[in-house]
Amino acid sequence: MRRIIIDTDPGKDDAVAILLALAAPEELELVSITTVAGNVPLSRTTANALALLELGGRAGVPVFPGCARPMIRLPITAEHVHGETGLQGLVLPEAQAPARPQHAVDHLIEALLREPAGSITLCLLGPATNLAMALVKAPEIAPRIGEVIWMAGARSEGGNVTPAAEYNVYADPEAAAVLLDSGVPLTMLPLDLTHQVLMTRDRLLALRKVDTAAARAVAVMFGDADGNPQREREKDGIPLHDPCVIAHLLDPTLFTGRRINVAVETASPVSLGMTVADWFHVTGRPQNALWLNETDADRFFELLLTRLARLP
Repeated sequence: MRRIIIDTDPGKDDAVAILLALAAPEELELVSITTVAGNVPLSRTTANALALLELGGRAGVPVFPGCARPMIRLPITAEHVHGETGLQGLVLPEAQAPARPQHAVDHLIEALLREPAGSITLCLLGPATNLAMALVKAPEIAPRIGEVIWMAGARSEGGNVTPAAEYNVYADPEAAAVLLDSGVPLTMLPLDLTHQVLMTRDRLLALRKVDTAAARAVAVMFGDADGNPQREREKDGIPLHDPCVIAHLLDPTLFTGRRINVAVETASPVSLGMTVADWFHVTGRPQNALWLNETDADRFFELLLTRLARLP
């Protein structure tokens, strides 16, 4: 049993990740969800997290709203990818359970100081603002974190928001720099990996045969895979970025990579948010992340469909 906190900005792929986590109660204890501004503004990411918990039959999981903007920059949202609400055509009833009044940053600090050292894994599905702010406010939490698993970055694939930068890093590069310099055990799942995990037409058809509310919700959000992608880069299928974080916890053999040094560009107007991944150890800088870059996509989707079929 791995005890996890999901930090998220739902986002359709975040939504799939949350549902996948809820479908694994034997392996994952979801302590809480913290929300952050990212794909859509904070009010929507929080509402989406609450609604998804109800969809998955777990309305009792506490949700703590966090930072409404990056550490020093203006917010950059992605409604053009995720739709106005963040859930790309999916309409869920308003959640009955309210968000908790405590700020996510303070909740992270409190939880990490309260629980045994190393017992909490943080699953980051969006910009790293909440965790970075917690590390700045209370640096003593760093050695108490069991592991951070973050969908972020790119090397061979270039960027998906600029030619150089992946969205979760670009949305708050200073937060990424704080995390990368913190010394916490860090695993990164970059676009190099997630662009191999595509919702294709055939996989969408298989998903539609899974007759659960969760599976139907995912099929709605990724209906563009049915031969009509909105973006040229997705003509072969739509990547499921964030669910890879949860899949890695459920079956670490799905993904492989190597430990490297990763740095982030925070100054250049041309390459802001670029993750400089030292794959061949040419800089001599210490290794600070496990960078995963290969996967078995068929096994990933087998896991996803099997788990979604288990939800109410």
